[in-house]
Amino acid sequence: MLAVIISDSRLAVPGIHVSKQDTQFFNIFSIVLGLLVGFTILVFAFARHVGNVTQVPQVQEDALNLRDIGKRLEAPAKVAVQGQDNSALVIAPVGGAMVAAALPIPETGKEAYETACKTCHGAGVGGAPVAGDKAAWGPRIAQGKATLYQHAINGFNGTKGVMPAKGARSDFPDELVKSAVDYMIAL
Repeated sequence: MLAVIISDSRLAVPGIHVSKQDTQFFNIFSIVLGLLVGFTILVFAFARHVGNVTQVPQVQEDALNLRDIGKRLEAPAKVAVQGQDNSALVIAPVGGAMVAAALPIPETGKEAYETACKTCHGAGVGGAPVAGDKAAWGPRIAQGKATLYQHAINGFNGTKGVMPAKGARSDFPDELVKSAVDYMIAL
């Protein structure tokens, strides 16, 4: 059981003695700390007030901001209605089509391998046989080049892995895919 005894301006706890100077230091330290916290809150409130007075009206009146808000609020799609003037509607390509068209088409099977095939066939991702691994390619080559070409061009879901059609590059011509297969077999 702890007993607190106050006598002769000393705080006494069994085993702990606090002097008058220590008590005075703690009191002053608490006051300074409280003043700093109060000052911080005051500066924060002042900054918020200045921001509301100067920035908020400018943001609400800015023409570019109002235009952007209008774009975000407009309907995501416009519907053509039969019998009405729909000439203002523009048919735009889907977002992914623009990206795929911008990628260059390789010239050779080696370039096609480096561009698309190496991602999986370089590290064995998704069960893909690693280029140059004769043991992994042997059973596949035994099925014939026509089967390899068909799986590479049209895609394949096997028991050991998945081959996306044209290595997920649908913009590659079939002949380029075939030359990439020939390049991997030769490794």
